[in-house]
Amino acid sequence: MSPRPKLLLLDDQPDDLTMYRKLLSRLPSQPEIYTATTGARALRLLESEPFSLLISDLRMPKMDGLQVLTIVKRRFAHLRTAVLTSVVDEQFRTRAYAIGVDLFLEKPATSQEIAFLLDCIEGLLDREEGGGFRGVQSKNLVDIIQLECLSRSSSTLRIVQGLAEGRIWIRDGDIIDAETGDLAAETAFRRILSWKSGNFEVLPADEARARTIQGSYQGLLLETAHALDEAQAREDPVADRAELPPEARGVRSPLGEIARMDGVEFVLAATAKDKQECKVWGVENPEQMVSWMRETLHRFRALGESLEAGQLNRIDSLGFEREMVLAERGGDALCVGFHKTLERETLRRNMKTILATWAS
Repeated sequence: MSPRPKLLLLDDQPDDLTMYRKLLSRLPSQPEIYTATTGARALRLLESEPFSLLISDLRMPKMDGLQVLTIVKRRFAHLRTAVLTSVVDEQFRTRAYAIGVDLFLEKPATSQEIAFLLDCIEGLLDREEGGGFRGVQSKNLVDIIQLECLSRSSSTLRIVQGLAEGRIWIRDGDIIDAETGDLAAETAFRRILSWKSGNFEVLPADEARARTIQGSYQGLLLETAHALDEAQAREDPVADRAELPPEARGVRSPLGEIARMDGVEFVLAATAKDKQECKVWGVENPEQMVSWMRETLHRFRALGESLEAGQLNRIDSLGFEREMVLAERGGDALCVGFHKTLERETLRRNMKTILATWAS
């Protein structure tokens, strides 16, 4: 039986240490978790016995996280390291990866981010050198890119697989360009996403980079995933095609078509038969979203009836970060989120197409 891995948490906030210790105790590998509130204490613990992983905060008095990590990388070259911080700064991120940190994560605020954190840390604790990318052995590039886009980051992802190298440029959470070898834009993006393993680092954003990819990142990822599924199906003709996604079997998927449209950030479709059954793309908490969507449609329908305004067709909601459109048909409900920068005329035109696609 393999010994339990040893994990060291470094943070000057005792409450944070207690919280993350409880979170990390859920990991399947059941690591032995040690804590330290100062860099000096962390270094003494690392010198006393072997550890598998150090997770460090950045902002700490006397000796900050980057100073500790620099010393650790020099003294304990084989120790895996991760940053877990509330500091949202691309310069800190770049400096951390330059030191040799395996993973840089912001402290989680949602259940999805907590799950992602636990998955990433479990990957770092895995002693086997399997597939995946440095520091995120259990993740593929789709997960890594989604994390950057969901956090609205502006950065450049540099990905290396063997002798091949590719770059993906992200600006304010949107994928704007990609390049590998002689390939560029969406063609390069698809090639890079086909890589199963390698190394990656996050570089500063390139504000001067021209935008060649115009669609939403959700639509681009979905379209690329479907293309890879189709390629896999062609390579494995004996695979059970009933197990493949609809697009890989040559079946048209309305949800996929909607997600690929310009400016679409998320799609949620719920059926009348099962109040909780839904199909989603880009929605973090679909159960809560379904409840909110149905309640909102119910209230507006009741308002329309009291005003004798006729049948409810759709609701347009304008927000500071995005715009949402809700529609209802025969008890089925649809909610589509659009990027705030999308022009109103384009939004109306796209929504007309979406409703026609959904109705079909």
